[in-house]
Order: sequence, then C-alpha cells, then structure tokens
Amino acid sequence: MDAALPHASPPPDSWYAASMPGCAPRPALPGDLQADVAILGAGYTGLSAALELAGRGLQVVVLEAGQVGDGASGRNGGQVLPGYGCEVDTLETLVGRADARRLFDFSCQGVDLVRRRVSTHGIDCHWVDGHANVPIQPRQERRLRALQAQLADQYDYPTQWWDTATLRAQLDSNRYRGAMFDPGAAHLHPLAFVRGLAAAAEAAGAIIHEHSRVLSWQTAPYPALRTHHGTVRAGHLLLAGNALLRGIAPTLEDRIMPVGTYIGATPPLGAARAAALIRNNMAVADTSWVLDYFRLSHDHRVLFGGGASYSALPPPGLRQTLTRRLHAVFPQLRDVGLEHLWGGYVDITANRAPHWGRLAPEVYFAQGFSGHGVAAANLAGQVIAEAIAGQAGRLDVFARLRHRPFPGGRLLRRPLLVASMALLRLRDLL
Repeated sequence: MDAALPHASPPPDSWYAASMPGCAPRPALPGDLQADVAILGAGYTGLSAALELAGRGLQVVVLEAGQVGDGASGRNGGQVLPGYGCEVDTLETLVGRADARRLFDFSCQGVDLVRRRVSTHGIDCHWVDGHANVPIQPRQERRLRALQAQLADQYDYPTQWWDTATLRAQLDSNRYRGAMFDPGAAHLHPLAFVRGLAAAAEAAGAIIHEHSRVLSWQTAPYPALRTHHGTVRAGHLLLAGNALLRGIAPTLEDRIMPVGTYIGATPPLGAARAAALIRNNMAVADTSWVLDYFRLSHDHRVLFGGGASYSALPPPGLRQTLTRRLHAVFPQLRDVGLEHLWGGYVDITANRAPHWGRLAPEVYFAQGFSGHGVAAANLAGQVIAEAIAGQAGRLDVFARLRHRPFPGGRLLRRPLLVASMALLRLRDLL
C-alpha cells in the first residue's frame, strides 16, 4: 500500500451522513472468539456475505476498523448499475465471449439482488429507477451507440437510445449529444443502504464489531483474524477491505490502486427547481475517462461527482473545480454553490475488471470494483458466501480473470498511473 494513503484525508463533509440520524457505535472486539466465518470489512461485500452466511445458519463475525459504511460503501455516488468497471470487450479478451456473457449476467443479478434486499428488509434508502450515460463528443457518441448495439445483440440487455430532443425533455442541459438510457439501473442513498444491510445481517445472527482494525490474518495453525484486542478464529476468512487494506495482504494490494474520488451537494433547491433539472429523477453520467456523474437527492439537492485524484491527495481548489463542472452542466445554477463536499477511496485494478477469488482454500477476497461497486460488491458477498457453503461455480468464473500488479513497483507505480491518467484527460479535452 502506498505510504501516503493513510495520511491523506479526503474532505469529510458528507451530505449522506448529515442527512441521517447518528448511529450508535457497536462494541469493539472484546477478546478471542470462535466463528464459522470471520470477515474483514463492514462494507457492502462483507455485510452481503455476512447476511447470506448467517441466513444459512453459520456463525459470522465481521470486524470493521471504523464504523459501518465509513469506506466507499457509505460515500459513493449511489448508482446501482449492471456491468463492472471495465467494458465487456475487456471481459471477452480476458475470458472469452461465453464467460464474459456469464459475468455480465451475474452483474445483472447483482442489481436485482440490491433491489430485492431493499424490498425484503424494508431499507429506506430512497431507491429510484433509471440511469443515463451521456456523450459529449462525437467520438463518445459513436462508442456509446456501438456499446448499446453490442449489449442488445450479444448480451440480450436492451437499453434505449435517446436523441438530443428526447434527452432534453428529461435533462435540462445542452451539454450532451444524446443518451443511452437504462431503465433497469437505479440509484439510492448509499449510507442508508449499507446501514440497512448491516441491520439485516445482525437480524440474521451475524455479529459486527466496529473500531476493531485487523492487524493480520493467518491460516496456520488455524485461520484467524487478529486485532489489538483479540483474535477471531474461524473455518473461513473473507478479506473485504478493498482500497483500505493497508498492509494486510501485499499480494492483493499490489493489484489495486486506491484512487480518491469526490462528490458535492448543493443546498436544497426546492422541489420545482430540482425537478426542472432532471424531470424523470434518473441518475446521469457522462462517458469521459474522468467523468462527471450527478443525480437529485430526496431533499431536492443536486449531488454532483467528478474528477479523481490518482496521487492519493485531494486536488487543490477542489470545491471551485467541482462547482465549475456543475455549472458547465447546469448554467442555470450559477447562483448555487456546494454546501457539502466529501470524498473517499475506490480501488481500481489495472484492467478495471473485478478481482475476486481465494488466497488459500479457506481464505477468500473481493476487490477491484473500480468505481462500479454498489451492485457488484453486493454480488461479490453473495458469490463468496455460496463458495464457502460449497457452491463455487460463480466464483470460479471470476477467478479466471487474471490480474497483474501495477507497473513500477512500490515507488513508481503511482507516478506512472498519474502520468497515464493525465494523457487520458488530455485525450478527453482534445
């Protein structure tokens, strides 16, 4: 893990946290425990697995360094999307057309899984259907139209192409050339969802210990996770720390890069002004390499995310930069700034494909969601729970996705990534 990461402090002013009542902390691990499964991380992946496994009657203990949802699961843009951080072409290159199709189908099952959990467990997380990808440049429009045709013809996944007039009827911005609209995707309040997922896992019998940072894990003489205050011995381990593992598993950490990403929230605009911006209340993302994404909140704000920091430090002038990007999309909001600004780390792989599998027969992991994790991370927890229970068919397909360490070693890998991202930004500008 990069030495700079633990010292980098993303803006903490999350509207998600401000919009919810405080949550009483759960007790830290009090000593040594025995369980069937011990899980590192109380984000979507860890809690999804805990819910599935506890529902099967297994004893599950989840260890969280902070509080539930402190990481990306409680800070992200809230889009619930099919697919992964890479295009289907990348999946086909890695595992062939047949397994790429299976992986894409699994991702659609992930969207359905989140939708079902919201309904089954009565999680009040402001679920809204609909997401649009919008191109800015002719090149982006051509690629998006080709992707739409590919998804329909080869993956049996239909979306709608909206021309400029159709898009403008729903989105009051003249920045875009059209849209690929997906009625099967959605958006939600991510912190409300992860807290609801934790409550559902506990109701099923899982135990969650917060403020219990895992210091190390072992397989011999028995599988276990160790903290400052105790050890959880278990038949199976799941490492679900993603971008925040921080020295726990070097062989995993070499294959991901923590990247800072940031979101702002305007003050409440009022119901009428907000609805005039996005009439059907969909989520929107452009198709640039360093993209903008935005949606409305349930209290009539614009939530606007954009840019990324590949250096592990928040970029200077972040509030001004994000506000300028907001006004480029919605010039009619030039009298409006950002009331909240926050960020966090996502874990990207070099090829942006998901990285899930086993480190040992009894040690599982999932990482590499590459900014596409609400549905995929919930799916990962379910897939790994199935494997622990003896049904590893879906996990075995993911394990065929090969991942290499980022080039440059510990000293140069981040500078090389920063340089390559600068070139991609330049391509977007040109």
